[in-house]
Amino acid sequence: MDKTQSFEVFYKKEAVPHLMKHFGYSNVMQVPKLVKVVLNVSMSEALQNAKLLDVAAAELAAISGQRPVLTKAKKSIASFKLRAGQAIGVCVTLRKQKMYEFLNRLVNVALPRVRDFKGVPTGSFDKRGNYTLGLTEQIIFPEINYDKVDRIRGMNVTICTTAKTDQEAFELLKLLGMPFKK
Repeated sequence: MDKTQSFEVFYKKEAVPHLMKHFGYSNVMQVPKLVKVVLNVSMSEALQNAKLLDVAAAELAAISGQRPVLTKAKKSIASFKLRAGQAIGVCVTLRKQKMYEFLNRLVNVALPRVRDFKGVPTGSFDKRGNYTLGLTEQIIFPEINYDKVDRIRGMNVTICTTAKTDQEAFELLKLLGMPFKK
């Protein structure tokens, strides 16, 4: 894929015809497409220090370009000293243009900056065509100023598609430039 071309234009002009031919679709509406990208940061340390969530929210807002929402615990778990309703993380859902921009930055800028990067795992599909990728450090994104980082925290990136099977989703993400392990 040409790096100057947007992901959305590439998807419509090149990925759709390739997927139609590869899977034998008769209609353009059968072709799997991206629905949303969800970025999630959960922190067990937030139970003791709620200010950590503000820092994580600011970093997630810088990465995604959108204001994150607080995620709260659904159940109380005594062994974790967790009560239902306590804030334990932040989450952002990206759709349409922001989703394509984020994926472009993830594939072309952030993932190549990971130390000892050999590709993303292929076994992270959920049998319904969605892919989840765990990132161990937020500093791989150029929007994060390394000098102002107080602690390294990871995040989950979930890419939701309309694909019915993992093979369809794998082919779609591979066409969009996701660097899978060989």
